Amino acid sequence: MNVKVLFFGATADTVGKREVEMSFDEETAASAALSQIFEKFPELQKNHGRKSLHFAVNQKYADDDEIINDGDELAVFTAVSGG
Repeated sequence: MNVKVLFFGATADTVGKREVEMSFDEETAASAALSQIFEKFPELQKNHGRKSLHFAVNQKYADDDEIINDGDELAVFTAVSGG
């Protein structure tokens, strides 16, 4: 299945892109997809680590076990703070 992966803020700077298309197995959980993203972009894990990254599926915050489906949009970003 094909998924659009979006990078925001520091993750986009690290990867050097704002968007990539990636293929995953059917029934892939968001955490497994992130592991594959780390394989493709090892500097992302090196610079940010798993604990500082968050992700959203189709513009909604996602838990590690959220299942990603064909055509979904997976966004990867660092913690958001405001004031």
